[in-house]
Amino acid sequence: MKSLGIDIGSSSVKVSLLEIATGECVASSTNPSQEMPIDAPHAGWAEQDPEMWWRYVTEGIRKIAAAGHDMRDVACIGITYQMHGLVCLDSSGTPLRKAIIWCDSRAVEIGAEALETIGREYCLEHALNSPGNFTASKLAWVARNEPETFARIDKFMLPGDYVAYRLSGRIATSVSGLSEQILWDFKEERRADFVADHYGIPHAMIPEAGPSIGICARTDEATERLLGIPAGTPIAYRAGDQPNNAFSLNVMEAGEIAATGGTSGVVYGVVDTPKADPLSRVNTFVHVNHRTQAPRYGILLCINGTGIMNSWLRRHVVQQTMDYAAMNRAAESVPAGSDGLLVLPFGNGAERVLENKVTGAAFVGLDLNRHTTAHLIRATQEGIAYSFRYGIDIMREMGLRPDVIRAGQANLFLSPLFRRTLATLTGARIELFNTDGALGAARGAALGAGFYRSREEAFASLRRLEVVEPVEADREALEAAYRAWKEQLRIHN
Repeated sequence: MKSLGIDIGSSSVKVSLLEIATGECVASSTNPSQEMPIDAPHAGWAEQDPEMWWRYVTEGIRKIAAAGHDMRDVACIGITYQMHGLVCLDSSGTPLRKAIIWCDSRAVEIGAEALETIGREYCLEHALNSPGNFTASKLAWVARNEPETFARIDKFMLPGDYVAYRLSGRIATSVSGLSEQILWDFKEERRADFVADHYGIPHAMIPEAGPSIGICARTDEATERLLGIPAGTPIAYRAGDQPNNAFSLNVMEAGEIAATGGTSGVVYGVVDTPKADPLSRVNTFVHVNHRTQAPRYGILLCINGTGIMNSWLRRHVVQQTMDYAAMNRAAESVPAGSDGLLVLPFGNGAERVLENKVTGAAFVGLDLNRHTTAHLIRATQEGIAYSFRYGIDIMREMGLRPDVIRAGQANLFLSPLFRRTLATLTGARIELFNTDGALGAARGAALGAGFYRSREEAFASLRRLEVVEPVEADREALEAAYRAWKEQLRIHN
């Protein structure tokens, strides 16, 4: 029996096939070969077509089938997805507009206004966050600026909910999903209708919510005809990409911490008591294994401008004459601190860790007589690591102690330089594992459908590949550069 994991990113869609008995990945496909486009019709906007995600889901599944894997062997499906997106469907289930995705900044002012109108203290006590730039605020933007579209909305949902709907014909979300839409009341342990009511969102627009781990829908006959997956196959796991990254790394208990470095960079720590940052620079969501009698919450530090800064450098500075491995090798030729060159990587919309400010990215201290392409590459990776450290210091104020950070061996964590720099700046040991988002979703589905009887069985095949310790020889130079970086951040902020 196989479990199918689907990962809906903003750069690509990955599909992986897990052999349930062994816990091994037997096939995977990432599509498209180049990054998916993000439309930005105005500064600070970011949109994608939900039909594009579905097209690459079907393309990935068909490629795996063409490689000799029978889709009739798929016993369950799990889905993970880019968080906070807004998909609006009409009564026939057709998207009414392009999805407003996670890095879109248009609703920042609407969320700030809601925080003050509802009441800062009430919001932080019940929602643990400002309404900010989350999904409900994006829907409020549609109501204000596209009233004809808003009037035609039957249901709104997250990107992963849309893919589950296409597979099953059933519209639903998860409790964790409600929390990432700022529609969960942590104090009352129920849907946050006070946010919907403030924004004038009819309750009927909000899908029914269930657990992340458990059967929430089953595939329909249309999916069987299209993809060969048997009708009635359970969709038994659904989670946003960052709660899922933590799940993929078996991070589910209080005090455990996970990180990822894709388009955005995230540190995600699990706690068992709800906590809020008064400035909402880091955010709290319901974790995938949360139960009322055994609460689990995820405190999430998200930095929009991380991997996307590195990919911008590759496209526009080295102009794709180097792959990422070659860029990493070039960066190693430069000493820690990059000879005074600093990079602020915040060029991908409003940054929550900067209180939803849009500051733009910047190279600071560029010396045309000393600095080379290798300096630009190293300074970029160091700047991303400084932004992680900045956010982790906020998490420490909330009581989290990141002595060990778990990550998948992927994206920025493929760079030895980045790993060493982050470990040295945070003082944390970094442990790398043989997993990714799609495999995590596949494991979650097998657990949710009952093919794994316990969490221990689900993660029996998870292997630690490498341990990265802080480098004491680099600490002084990196700490000095970090202090200079924070001063530049203050100036630009």
